[in-house]
Amino acid sequence: MNAPVAGLGPIAIPQEFQDCFDAQRAAYLAAPEPSYDERVADLKALGRLLKENRDEIVAAINADYGNRSEFETLFTEYFVALETISDAIRHLKKWMKPQRRHVDFMTYPLAKNRVIPQPLGLVGVIVPWNFPLNLSFCPLAAIIAAGNRAMVKMSQNSEHLAQLLMRISPKYLPAEKLSFFTDGGGRGPAFSSLPFDHLLFTGSGATGRSVMANAAQNLTPVTLELGGKSPAIVAPDYPIQTAAERIIWVKMLNAGQICTNVDYVFVPEGKAEEFVSHCRRLIAQRYPDLNAADFTSIIDQRSYDRLVATLEDAKAKGARIVNLAEGQAPDAGKRKFAPQAVLDPSEDMIVMQREIFGPILPIMTYRDRSEVAAYINAHDRPLAIYPFTHDADTRDFYISRVMSGGVSVNEALLHVGQHDLPFGGVGPSGMGHYHAREGFNTFSKLRPVFYQGPVSAIQMLFQPPYKGRPMKILQFMLKMRG
Repeated sequence: MNAPVAGLGPIAIPQEFQDCFDAQRAAYLAAPEPSYDERVADLKALGRLLKENRDEIVAAINADYGNRSEFETLFTEYFVALETISDAIRHLKKWMKPQRRHVDFMTYPLAKNRVIPQPLGLVGVIVPWNFPLNLSFCPLAAIIAAGNRAMVKMSQNSEHLAQLLMRISPKYLPAEKLSFFTDGGGRGPAFSSLPFDHLLFTGSGATGRSVMANAAQNLTPVTLELGGKSPAIVAPDYPIQTAAERIIWVKMLNAGQICTNVDYVFVPEGKAEEFVSHCRRLIAQRYPDLNAADFTSIIDQRSYDRLVATLEDAKAKGARIVNLAEGQAPDAGKRKFAPQAVLDPSEDMIVMQREIFGPILPIMTYRDRSEVAAYINAHDRPLAIYPFTHDADTRDFYISRVMSGGVSVNEALLHVGQHDLPFGGVGPSGMGHYHAREGFNTFSKLRPVFYQGPVSAIQMLFQPPYKGRPMKILQFMLKMRG
């Protein structure tokens, strides 16, 4: 099968993609609406896959990274995925229940309105490398809960994990329900060109545009979870030490390779040096040896070189670079990148133009909160903002004046891990939501159904000719509406 893409000509679809798509489509048409019990059984099977293969999964992710902190894999991926599956099972009966809606009085007695959530059919999932377990299994929990079938393409940088999942997945769920694929060296455009009923992509904005263009050829609806430059804002009332403790924790998590990470931080004028001092102390305490297993490697040499170039660009353009792990010698061969602060950054620097995705933290100062809001609003809407303040008025100012995908107050990142909150971007940082009920709804067709009662007011009252009673009734109705 060749899928046309505007301006690019047809894209050849690999046979294994097409065969799986056809098998899943046939299975869906044969049984389009799995029962509650079947969905629960499938979700439990997904959970067993994780539980019974934990050590192999952790080892595979570590191999893909070169070194990935075991704690970070278990805490940010494995545990979150299990909790998400458990949460879906706990709420599924309520989510599947048809919703009652108000019946307009014109439809007369005994009519009913319902919204029935039904499976869309086949969902494609394109998974990034930075949290390959979390960002495949958390969406799958919602996809399977909604009664769908799924094809999942892993990243080129997740080859070990992809091969493992391809091998073990059929033991838990048949291929016509769930199939994993390797990237195979640039097969993403072909995957996103398949006529899925819905497509979820997590990754960069540039790739997201291509995915959306490919999906548009089939009018496939998309959920795009992108990224951007998410700022932290330390208000004057908030203790600088506490802010540093919380911000540096998330900035070092996964070596900063998180789409919702703090990309840069605003501190009150005159507080930058104090903030940096606390960051240096915290790095020394928490990461006395960057070459140890607790500090994750940069994913590949290309990304490592990009971070080096980003720092060199900032330095050449006048920024002051502070090594937050002074005295340490991180192993470049293992792609261990020392955390750095960038003081006095300017708009012409790469570090302020592109998402950093690494342990580099630009620090900006401000005098008035309106300056902060104006700066953020002059750029692409971020995936998250992180105001640090105990003052309700300041907190509400940022929530009201600065639009973002999500918000965590007095902590960074943690809104993403709340199971009953939707997750998603806005504008250039993404579109659509998943997690919680919103995830179930995203992968369902919320189908409106009207049930007429034994008597139809429309048929009784509104038959032509309209100049008589029908027009008088309509005029009365319009008068009642004011």
